[in-house]
Amino acid sequence: MQPIFFKDITLLVTHYNRSRSLERLLAAFKERNILFGDIVVSDDCSKPLHQTYLQKLQTQYPFRLVTGPVNKGLGHNLNKGQEAVKTPLTLYIQEDFIPAPDFAKQLNNALDIMEERADMDMVRFYAYTQYPHLKQYKNGFSEMEFKFWSFTYKKYYYYSDHPHLRRSNFLEKFGRYKEGVKGDQTEYHMMMSFLQKRGKAMFYQDYQGLLTQENNAAEPSTMKRNFWRESHHPMVGLARELYRYLKFNVNYLTGVY
Repeated sequence: MQPIFFKDITLLVTHYNRSRSLERLLAAFKERNILFGDIVVSDDCSKPLHQTYLQKLQTQYPFRLVTGPVNKGLGHNLNKGQEAVKTPLTLYIQEDFIPAPDFAKQLNNALDIMEERADMDMVRFYAYTQYPHLKQYKNGFSEMEFKFWSFTYKKYYYYSDHPHLRRSNFLEKFGRYKEGVKGDQTEYHMMMSFLQKRGKAMFYQDYQGLLTQENNAAEPSTMKRNFWRESHHPMVGLARELYRYLKFNVNYLTGVY
């Protein structure tokens, strides 16, 4: 199989204490003969064991390692990683994902969309659930439509930290990721900023068919969520739905979040 070279795309991977997962991701891209103009791994001051393994991985895979002396959280890790990118486009993926065999085909289709649609800021490849308002575009991608009057808070899940292709001027257009807060708050802040600044995105309809997210006991997810966010109790779920709907609308209208 001939290598597929995406010269205008930098693979940006945020990393924290999951060096074996990072190795699995990089190995998967190599196995699928997918090459990038550059690869940036932004490490958030992992433990010495993982930092040593990152240096070992650099002898096998051509990535630039962006580090820091202390852990400053997801927002800082995203900011310093994106600032290191030099190509026009960025493919952002966390280290615990694995691309499917046909990922290159759909990445190429996403690249075509970004080239023909100057108004598009990002193309999303993965989600936990389907976005509620989609207009079919082509090649399995749909244009996301934000409908403020829709009676669902899920309309706000327009931006996501899940794997996506975006323009590398992202921080200039939508602002830097919020630092000094928990990861879910960082994502929420960018979600609101993206909508308020009229960002536009495409959504891959088979949203769990291109990438698999895998965690294990040795390298579990580093994102911790509380009972309120994760409980499946019907009454908690109903209260959560109402709270989010009201909160998200107020935050969006006031610009305070």
